[in-house]
Amino acid sequence: MAVFNGGKLSCRIKTVIVSLFQRLAQLLKGLKKIFKSMTEEKNTAENLENEAAQANEVNVENEATEQIEEKSKEEILAAELAEFKDKYLRLYSEFDNFRKRTIKEKADYLQTANKDMILEIIPILDDFERAIASNEKAEDITVVKEGFKLLFDKFSKTLERKGVKVMEAHGVEFDTEMHEAITQIPAPTDEMKGKVVDVIEKGYHLGDKVIRYAKVVIGA
Repeated sequence: MAVFNGGKLSCRIKTVIVSLFQRLAQLLKGLKKIFKSMTEEKNTAENLENEAAQANEVNVENEATEQIEEKSKEEILAAELAEFKDKYLRLYSEFDNFRKRTIKEKADYLQTANKDMILEIIPILDDFERAIASNEKAEDITVVKEGFKLLFDKFSKTLERKGVKVMEAHGVEFDTEMHEAITQIPAPTDEMKGKVVDVIEKGYHLGDKVIRYAKVVIGA
């Protein structure tokens, strides 16, 4: 009976020991999981720290690159501004020289043109002087008239060579672009209504330009 009880005790002890080992194994397994989880968390934290450090380095590099690019853009803009300023000054200088040259050429042209006109008029003035001296001794009025007619024709031809022409006004429609109305009178015929019936002072063209309006009387 005592042996039997000892056998049963031995079996119970074994069962307890086995149970303890099983619980210990489960505990070790749980500890391994916890340790693995802690290790993974640690690795994750380290990875996050590494990524943050790398990101920070990248940000620093990007900021440095942006600063360099901004500085480079400012330098480019400054260079372009200096180039535009230089071109503007050169262009302004060229334009100013052109303006001065044009003014001088125009003045020289006018002076030369006046000189040519005067040189052609002076001989006519000489003719007038000779005619006046001759008329003091002239007894025949016909000779005097012919002399004035010659001087008039010579002067008219000189003006024509310079492009000056008499404006045809008598009998034409009144035109404010060429005529200056002095007064109106009854038209001698119905056809002359609104037309120039008399010319008080001749008008002149220089080329195609009116240089003096004709003073006229208009038929009403």
